[in-house]
Amino acid sequence: MKETVLGIIGGSGVYDIPGLSNPAWKRIDTPWGEPSDELLFAELDGQKLVFLPRHGRGHRIPPSELNYQANIDAMKRAGVTDILSVSAVGSLREDLPPGTFVVVDQFIDRSFARVKSFFGTGCVAHVGLGHPVCGRLGDCAQDALKELNIPHQRGGTYVVMEGPQFSTLAESILYRSWGAHVIGMTNMPEAKLAREAEMCYATIAMVTDFDCWHPDHDHVTVEAIVKVLLENADKARALVRHIAPKLKSRPLACPKGCDHALDNALITAHDKRDPALLAKLDAVAGRVLGK
Repeated sequence: MKETVLGIIGGSGVYDIPGLSNPAWKRIDTPWGEPSDELLFAELDGQKLVFLPRHGRGHRIPPSELNYQANIDAMKRAGVTDILSVSAVGSLREDLPPGTFVVVDQFIDRSFARVKSFFGTGCVAHVGLGHPVCGRLGDCAQDALKELNIPHQRGGTYVVMEGPQFSTLAESILYRSWGAHVIGMTNMPEAKLAREAEMCYATIAMVTDFDCWHPDHDHVTVEAIVKVLLENADKARALVRHIAPKLKSRPLACPKGCDHALDNALITAHDKRDPALLAKLDAVAGRVLGK
């Protein structure tokens, strides 16, 4: 077993947890540019945690302008082994009302204006993404949600839209016809980059409202949505407190293979690899670049 460093990517309500010890905000420089914010290093009952405000403190950055590469690289450089993404979403299902948490296991990536890989010309790699989240982390999240008696569903498909506008009615109906469960704007390419960085990754999607397909959607007030957001933040803090002790130790190798995703992914011949790109990949792919 080896030590877990749990990374949490989410909003300000997630990292404002009573009982954190030795909290310290630290700047992490990356060759991919600036992360969304400084990272908050702390401990909770002996478990090391690293928090990253996805949109920056004060919610400064829209989904399409997030530097996903820098965010994941910074987490890797901070020593994070496991990432829990806590994300607000809209529901595409009648049986997933506001206040429900979904332990996502699949994505449909409809984003189009984002850089989606650390690799490129000079070092090409293709990682497997058939199962884009870590089932081990999903199991821990499900156990914690059960113990906290938080309404939840294990398994579901998250449609990632570009934004920042919400769906048209036609789009919402289309996504429902695909069998998707929730819709949001942030978890791609985040999950893809976490896989390339050989980090275990899981998404907890927190339903705030029904998407526009729902006949009562237009009757939802801003006050009602804010109320759900605040309630979800309380639940998310409780979830982090509950899940952290379950992850104090982890297998030397992830049983799902997340931490060896690059074993057979690099295709570019050694003598054709770009030294400048390899230098940028030192944290993400350093384990395999010398092979």
